[in-house]
Amino acid sequence: MLNHFETLCSLCGTSGDESEVRSYLISVLEHTDRVSWWIDPLGNLLVEKRGKARAPHKLMISAHMDEVGLIVTNVHADGTLLFAPVGGVDASVILGCQVLVGPQKLQGVVGAKPIHMLSKEEKTSLPKCGALSIDIGAENQKEAKALVAPGTYAYFAPDYQPVGEHRICSKAIDDRFGCALLLWMLEQESAYDFTAAFLVQEEIGLRGAKAAAYTVAPDFALVLEATTAADLDGAEEDAKVCTLGGGPVVSFMDRSTIYDREMYALAFSLCEKQGIPCQTKSRIAGGNDSGAIHVSRGGVRTLAVSLPCRYLHSPSCLADFRDMESCQKLVKLLAEELMHMGE
Repeated sequence: MLNHFETLCSLCGTSGDESEVRSYLISVLEHTDRVSWWIDPLGNLLVEKRGKARAPHKLMISAHMDEVGLIVTNVHADGTLLFAPVGGVDASVILGCQVLVGPQKLQGVVGAKPIHMLSKEEKTSLPKCGALSIDIGAENQKEAKALVAPGTYAYFAPDYQPVGEHRICSKAIDDRFGCALLLWMLEQESAYDFTAAFLVQEEIGLRGAKAAAYTVAPDFALVLEATTAADLDGAEEDAKVCTLGGGPVVSFMDRSTIYDREMYALAFSLCEKQGIPCQTKSRIAGGNDSGAIHVSRGGVRTLAVSLPCRYLHSPSCLADFRDMESCQKLVKLLAEELMHMGE
């Protein structure tokens, strides 16, 4: 799983431009037993895993392929690129970061007005994306326009690095970890059939999930995600949301979903029996593809299992390998239980 994870983190796949990630997943599936797949009109990759038996209820396990990023909207006279965020990107975390622009992966850097040109108000306020630009080294507008047109994506530059003894820093941990875990699930033998859904456009409104859930029509859904950990100095009690090293995050509610209570209790029961660390979110915040999946068709019983991650939606997210291992154990156990629930 970790080899898949590192490779997936190095790929570029901003919302609406997930083809590079999807191509890698398919390259692995081509050598995986007992799977078949198709791509829907939005670009979701839907995979049927044939188990030893048909499950009494249909289970869909999902992860989203897209990451947050930037999109070019105009070209300045000096050759720098005006851009807008794709997904929830805070301008303060991308100032000075390196980016790759367009399919040719042009090197660029996010820049801002020099400090000596800032007004008094600008010096004491956080920057906005509209005040930043991408510098690709072009000398003027004509040169830049020959290379980049409005609508071109820009991606955070990959920089997968171990940090300390147990942790990793990389872009796109949200949700390439979920993709790596789901791909690993497909590579294992399964007692029952299930559907894996690698989804598009989560970061801009759960769009791929809405279409996929309607198509698959599952009875149960297990959503593999990453979620914000704010366990930093100065954060007290619920402000931490969740903690690195605390195990998988199983939420009871967020801003888009109230999760299935029986599935929530099952996750914690399995963790207790197997000695797996587990935690919940201490704040009702955020959301994920569950928001679209659980209200699809006649309703879908849904649970999300998330990897705690610091500095989410930035070029340098931080996660713990021990949490990844715990997520892997829990998801495998949950899938086995859900696939024969009601048998």
